[in-house]
Amino acid sequence: MAGRITSPCVGVCSTTVGDNVCRGCQRTSDEILDWFGMTAMQREQRMEQLDAMREHVAGRFFSVVNSELLNEQLKRHRIRVRQNQPPLSCVVELLRTGRQQMRDLSCYGLVAHQSGSIVFLYEQLCVALADAADARCRAAENHFNL
Repeated sequence: MAGRITSPCVGVCSTTVGDNVCRGCQRTSDEILDWFGMTAMQREQRMEQLDAMREHVAGRFFSVVNSELLNEQLKRHRIRVRQNQPPLSCVVELLRTGRQQMRDLSCYGLVAHQSGSIVFLYEQLCVALADAADARCRAAENHFNL
């Protein structure tokens, strides 16, 4: 029996409504279509690139000050993350699913770098992630066209 193929998909694919880059997983429509045709190493490399982008962008908005508390909350709220997923990449998943219910970031081992509600900060994070994903897509297209 074949093993399960890991995917960054979070089940909210915006490429189906015309986006070239998914707002949920930050992959391009081509990457999504090609995902199951990639080798395990190619998928792992792509996941590492996506995690690095999420960590860089999320790090502009939040810091993880207690990884154990973050992990406890992820488990408590049944938010699935990969075993080796970096903490700030996990924060993106936490906020995506729980931002409406969250009141105090310190209960999740987090501090914000900006003022504003958790929902507002998440909205700003989404804009920044979309910009970074678009830039990543353009860089890949430019590299391909060389």
